[in-house]
Amino acid sequence: MLISDAITLKAIKDDFNKKFPYLKLEFYKTPHRQKEASHIEEQLDKNKTIGEVRTVHNEGEFRIDGQMKVSELEKIFRDTYGLNVQVFRRSGNLWLQTSKTDHWTLAEQNRKGGHSESSFREMHKK
Repeated sequence: MLISDAITLKAIKDDFNKKFPYLKLEFYKTPHRQKEASHIEEQLDKNKTIGEVRTVHNEGEFRIDGQMKVSELEKIFRDTYGLNVQVFRRSGNLWLQTSKTDHWTLAEQNRKGGHSESSFREMHKK
């Protein structure tokens, strides 16, 4: 995905969600500590551009791999691009912050979210 000041947070979120349909990114004003959740009051408007919300203005292609751990992804966003992100995983009809499972890979998180959604649909068919 391309990271540049002109791109909106929504565009980054959409690109990420295409690759990992059971995960989503949310952007925040401040970083969160390891294994801690981010607060909703800190969440940034998805229609803002990257340039409006960061102080580190590196640009470039950010290649996200399924074998990357959530903690690694969040660290690269923060350290390289000056963006505070939190990964969320689908759980039935809810989105959960992955703060307690940041050591899992994106592929593992996505698989768990897909399994959770399938189970939720099956349960509500009956």
